[in-house]
Amino acid sequence: RSIYKELEASGLVASQPGKGRNVWNCMGYVLAATNAEAIALHDCDIVTYDRSLLARLMYPVANPQFNYEFCKGFYARIAGGKLNGRVCRLLVSPLIAALKRAFGDNEYLQYMDSFRYALAGEFSFRRDVLNDIRIPSDWGLEIGVLSEMHRNYSNNRICQVDIADVYDHKHQSMSAGDDSGGLSKMSIDISKALFRKLATQGTTFSTESFRTLKATYFRTALDYVDAYHNEAIINGLNFDIHEEEKAVELFAENIMKAGEIYLERPMETPFIPSWNRVRSAVPDVLPRLAAAVKQDMQKYGG
Repeated sequence: RSIYKELEASGLVASQPGKGRNVWNCMGYVLAATNAEAIALHDCDIVTYDRSLLARLMYPVANPQFNYEFCKGFYARIAGGKLNGRVCRLLVSPLIAALKRAFGDNEYLQYMDSFRYALAGEFSFRRDVLNDIRIPSDWGLEIGVLSEMHRNYSNNRICQVDIADVYDHKHQSMSAGDDSGGLSKMSIDISKALFRKLATQGTTFSTESFRTLKATYFRTALDYVDAYHNEAIINGLNFDIHEEEKAVELFAENIMKAGEIYLERPMETPFIPSWNRVRSAVPDVLPRLAAAVKQDMQKYGG
């Protein structure tokens, strides 16, 4: 905690707790430990977990004959006789399509659209990736990581792999009316992450453009709902059109909220500093971090 407080005082950590900050802490420890060349992260609430998932996820970056620096996992989101993965199906995919229509297609949007499941929490990378990657501290983590890999590496160093025949995890509520949690907050954070990345590439946003984007997204997402309905019927799955369209309505509203936050806070720092920057400011941080973790493990019997 003393190390963390020192970094916090220097503005080198995220001010708010979140998934991204937890991952950032783990990245720092991996760099400090020096005994791993390939690293994988996966969600901790997987109820269908099998060790083969980790093997499939790690293999592309652990095999020395391959040149991949990063691997993204994907899987079918079907469980309990219905389609899952609402945020990816009903927000990310139609939002990317809407961004193409509203602002024009570009290489980054094509790249993001190429991932089978962009919000999968499972990804792996080689150790050197950790040094200069900048990630969001919130639910925009998955989009942020993909965006950083696009910025730092060519596409032929990036791959995706099917890691599970069956996948299910603990589901979050929509949290309609509460932007501080659940899928509602997630949708806002993800939208902000996409807007910020596009802004770094020269896309100009305004209140009017966000209104246009919302309208384009809403119509596109409803078309996606129709397609998913047909897919569910073909595969004998349950499908609640009413709940799906309620989710689309919430996500459309949250796209506007994300846009308003983006416009109102132009100086907001979206990323946690890279570990290269942290080491530049505090040169001995990694050995101190490794020693602190070792002491904690001895103290608490880990």
